[in-house]
Amino acid sequence: MNPAAHSPGLAEVVTVDTAGASRPAAMFDQLATLIYGAGGFTEIYEALVRSAVTLVDGCDHASLMLQGRSGVYDTIASSDDVAMAVDDLERLHNEGPCLDAIEEERPQLEPDFGHASQWPTLSRAIVAQTPVRGGAGFRIIVGHSKIGALNLFSDEAGALDERSVDQGIILAAFASVVIAAVQNRDQAETLALGLNSNREIGKAIGLMMAFHKISDDAAFDVLRKASQDMNIKIAEVARQVVQHHNSDKG
Repeated sequence: MNPAAHSPGLAEVVTVDTAGASRPAAMFDQLATLIYGAGGFTEIYEALVRSAVTLVDGCDHASLMLQGRSGVYDTIASSDDVAMAVDDLERLHNEGPCLDAIEEERPQLEPDFGHASQWPTLSRAIVAQTPVRGGAGFRIIVGHSKIGALNLFSDEAGALDERSVDQGIILAAFASVVIAAVQNRDQAETLALGLNSNREIGKAIGLMMAFHKISDDAAFDVLRKASQDMNIKIAEVARQVVQHHNSDKG
C-alpha cells in the first residue's frame, strides 16, 4: 500500500500554512500529522530535512545522518544532492560539524568554511566542490543513545548564526522525538508479526497433536522438518496447516 495515498503529500506538508521560521508551531503540527499518520519511514525523514530548510534562518540544504548496524553514520534523508555531497565529504575526510555534533554535547557551527576552520581539510573540499559556505550539526539522541545528527548548510557565509542554532536545537529535539516514535512503531509492528506467527504455530501444533495423537515436541519437529524440506519459514508451514484444516471443515 502506498503511504502517500493516506497522508498529506510531502510538498504540501512542508509548505502549507507557514511563513519561514515565524510559524514553527504550524509546521510541527503538520509534521506530527504525517508522522503519526500512515507515512512511511522515508517520507517522515524527508519531511524533517525539508522542514529544516523552511524553518531555520539561513538554511539552504539539510540532511539527517543515523547510525547503521555497522556503526557507520549513513545519510538517510537529504533535502537535495548538495546536502548529500557535504555528508559524503565529511565521511570521506572523517571530520566536520555534523560528525562532531554526534559526539559533542553542544551544537557545532561553522559560519564560513572559506576562512580559518577547525575542520581545514573538509573546509577546503567543501569550498572547492560545493556551493556550501556554512554548516551546523545537531546531535540526535534517542533514549540515552547518540544515534545521529541533523545537519544544516548555507550557501552564504555567515547566514547560519546564533538564531539559526537556536532554531536548529528545537528542530533537532523534535527530530529525536520523531525518530524514537518511528523506531518504537517499527518495534511494535515487528512484535505484532512475531506474535501472529507464534499464534499460527501454536494452532498448527495443537491440530497435529489432536489429529496424529502425538506430543507437542513431536508436532513441532514435523513442522520444523517440513520447513527445512520446503525451504520456507516455519510460520508459513504452520499457516498452511491451519488453512488446510479450516478448508476441510468448510
